Amino acid sequence: MTMTTTDAQRTQMKDGNGFVAALDQSGGSTPKALSLYGVEPSDYSGDAEMFQAMHDMRARIILADDFTSDKVLGAILFERTMDDTIKGKPVAELLWEDRGVVPFLKIDKGLADEANGVQLLKPMPDLDDLLKRAKAAGIFGTKERSVIQSANAYGIREVVAQQFEVARAVCAAGLVPIIEPEVNIHSDSKAECEDILKSEMKNHLGLLEADHLVMLKLTSPEKGGH
Repeated sequence: MTMTTTDAQRTQMKDGNGFVAALDQSGGSTPKALSLYGVEPSDYSGDAEMFQAMHDMRARIILADDFTSDKVLGAILFERTMDDTIKGKPVAELLWEDRGVVPFLKIDKGLADEANGVQLLKPMPDLDDLLKRAKAAGIFGTKERSVIQSANAYGIREVVAQQFEVARAVCAAGLVPIIEPEVNIHSDSKAECEDILKSEMKNHLGLLEADHLVMLKLTSPEKGGH
């Protein structure tokens, strides 16, 4: 049987060695990212030029000699990047076909204000349409980040429930979600957060459909072997 693109991408993410590159800076973090790269606000005028400068930076990274699958398993794209091209080719297609890197899409709209010791995902009213567009563009999976600030059992339960609700929608669209309930590394109750999180995650993982594949992105835990 011939291996499909999705099969090959799944195998790479499951068995490959390397990291997932975060190329998904959105409007709020873009000026800082550009500044760290040597492009200052005085070098561009307005959002359009800022985003073009950011896209040019991402293109140079993606086309770099070392940005290949022996080091980089996947790359997370901002929605604007998914809709754009590099050398006239859609970015997700170029990533996989030319660089051997699996394309992911950041689908969250940022974080809500802190409540009950956590920051949930902001509403995503256009999620179904975005997932259809992502699938059509050749995206393999998604990334959606929540943050846990303190060991509030109710809040952590909310974070995990919301993450898995989104994950099920992503799976139903034929994509693989990166579930990311990040525990703040500076939290005074980090270990306690992780104990609660582990329990909640296990409960939800056990309820997934057999054909629903997910990935987990977790803060390195305080307890070894956690």
